[in-house]
Amino acid sequence: MKKFLWILLPLAFLSSGCQSTKFNAAKTIIAERPIHFDNAAAEAIKKEIEKDRIDSREWLRTNPTSYLAAIDRIDFGQKNMLTVGKADDNDVRLSAPDIEPHHLKITLEGDRFRVEAAGPKAEFKIKNEAKHQAIVDPSYIQLSRYQLRLSHQRFPAIIVFDPQSPHFKNYKGVDYFPVDPSYRYELPLTPDSKQEKVTILSTRGNRRAAERIGWFNFYVGEQACRLEATRLLEPGSGGDSVSVFFRDATSGKETYPLGRYVDVLKLKNGKYLLDFNLAYNAACAFSEYYNCPVPPKDNTLSVAIRAGEKDSHYH
Repeated sequence: MKKFLWILLPLAFLSSGCQSTKFNAAKTIIAERPIHFDNAAAEAIKKEIEKDRIDSREWLRTNPTSYLAAIDRIDFGQKNMLTVGKADDNDVRLSAPDIEPHHLKITLEGDRFRVEAAGPKAEFKIKNEAKHQAIVDPSYIQLSRYQLRLSHQRFPAIIVFDPQSPHFKNYKGVDYFPVDPSYRYELPLTPDSKQEKVTILSTRGNRRAAERIGWFNFYVGEQACRLEATRLLEPGSGGDSVSVFFRDATSGKETYPLGRYVDVLKLKNGKYLLDFNLAYNAACAFSEYYNCPVPPKDNTLSVAIRAGEKDSHYH
């Protein structure tokens, strides 16, 4: 693997997602070209990504927590507690022979959830272990054949998944651009010295707190680009995970109109792997029952990123 090129660019180029480079400012930042691979390395990366895509298609088609398995969402709203059972007066109404008329009470406790059986015959499972009560982080619990996702995001909700979901019959695969190593970068992070707290809008209208940790500066062809990297500050967000939410010239044409996401991986050398071949659609591209981050305005690229997931037109 050959070392990629480092290019000095004027700070002025950062005023938008991408624009041509002009050396008209005294201060400079570092932007970089994609990693250069020999044929063997490029083929190995391609095989790895193609395998992941096969796994993703199978997950969507069959998994009990697939986006297509989601059948309902009940927001807590102004309530602190939601009830689950087969009786009509429950907030979450589920029908199965082993579900009691009043089965569970799920109560918000700060960033966590208290789950309690409402009667002696009622139980739920966490990782296949039967429980009658538990305090849990945002996660899944199992009730009969159903999976209940206890979603927080400071906009708490219960999302119901059913392995018998009628949405599975709508499965039509997942479409991707061909794997292209020229969209794979190993980049330093230009840190936000202020570690500024920012607001990320969401598809359900609420505002999600995040921290701008910095920017990635890179070339797409001959266009110098910048994308903001953020960390969501909410329960269940993954702690130290770093995300790039972006739109580009393919958005609303070849790719999902909302935009796409890339999870970046911190490397042992302190840099980050930003690979647009791994760009993926929000869960909202497949189901109405999710609450998805909207890419910030400054993360709109004027260039086309023809890598990663296309719009498969589920939703």
